[in-house]
Amino acid sequence: MKRRVKLIGVVALVSFTALSIFSWGQYSGESGKSISIVEEAQAQPKGKMPKDNVIDGELFPEGYTPMEIKNGVYPRDYYPNTEKLGPNEMRVIALGTGMPNVITGNQKASGWYVELGNGEKFMFDLGSGTMENLAKLRPDWSKVDKVFASHLHSDHVGGFAELYIGGWMNGRYTPLHFYGPSGAEPRLGTKAFVENQVKSWAWDVEGRRTGFPIEGGKVIAHEFDFRNEGVIYEKNGVKISSFPTIHILDGPVGFRLDWKGRSFVFGGDSYPNKWFMKFAKGADLVVHECFFSPETLGKLLGAPPAQAIYITSYIHTPPDAFGKIMSALKPRHAIGYHFWTWHDVYSDTWDAVRQTYDGPLTLADDMTVWNVTDEQIVVREAIVTEDVAPTGTTHAYKTAEREPPSVAVDWISPDINAGKWEGYTPPPLPKPGK
Repeated sequence: MKRRVKLIGVVALVSFTALSIFSWGQYSGESGKSISIVEEAQAQPKGKMPKDNVIDGELFPEGYTPMEIKNGVYPRDYYPNTEKLGPNEMRVIALGTGMPNVITGNQKASGWYVELGNGEKFMFDLGSGTMENLAKLRPDWSKVDKVFASHLHSDHVGGFAELYIGGWMNGRYTPLHFYGPSGAEPRLGTKAFVENQVKSWAWDVEGRRTGFPIEGGKVIAHEFDFRNEGVIYEKNGVKISSFPTIHILDGPVGFRLDWKGRSFVFGGDSYPNKWFMKFAKGADLVVHECFFSPETLGKLLGAPPAQAIYITSYIHTPPDAFGKIMSALKPRHAIGYHFWTWHDVYSDTWDAVRQTYDGPLTLADDMTVWNVTDEQIVVREAIVTEDVAPTGTTHAYKTAEREPPSVAVDWISPDINAGKWEGYTPPPLPKPGK
């Protein structure tokens, strides 16, 4: 049966107020408190700066030290930043498992966060709302810099701006790399999507030029042919391959990640297809959509029978077909997603899958966690708090090149500047280098 995330009272490990950054400000890197530029300049210590909480090359929130899992015995629940991954271990967290038309506190749109024992992090899809759940994990934002998009529906890429700008503000000081397929014509491909997204946020980015690292405000689009069947990424022992899928228009794809014997396959949205069957063979974790049945969709949305059948069974994959796919593949662990996980819908979906598949299975909730080792696959839920603070930033982020405040002198027109209220006088700016 379904295991739901239950938000419980968690002892506060760190009292950490929200950082307040203005155009000419930057993170203090010491107490984590929001302070003015002048106070920050005056507070710089004469001796050594305090060390970042970097462990094995990764920044952790202040006060956290991840521990090794002993003898393969995991806690019942996963508390982010408390467990060290093994050298051959993979952890996958479902950041979003739902639909495009209803984004709730319990269920965001498609997003899958993959962490490897070598410190690498990968996002597969970045649907609407997924950044909220990613933020609850308090990651090292400088490492969340690679996204692989299965296709360009909003429930798979609608969180672009939050990671592009929010990740930059939170600690990314190098470009965001966005991988995705081409379309039937250039305007329908990933490159056009990224370019248009960046253009649409021009005002936002322009106003942050002096406060944040220059390189972190850039995005590099890596568009590949949607018909590709093979490797599109290979670095640090990690290989990611793409393959075509069948979903509404030309363009959608699925992915397979391989690293040190670990494997993760993500099918995006698709009608059952031969490429998924080929690339998912022998994989550890196999994620495929498990959409509503025609009857359920018709009941929930009031769709006529013909429309309900077409949407669920020709554009997507209904539960019984999902089960047939997994019965043929026999993965170490099958994962279904892309339906509302309400108690009545969940039970019907589970029963429908079990008519055609009896192997290891999770019908995923948001914040479900899978740890994959040679010996076992452990399925748990992440226990998080709603009111999270940023993780903090590294020395590399604090010292990354920024544009000087002087570039902002003429950003506001003289007649608008003349409207400043005389009842307030800001503190003087420190001299350059202070």
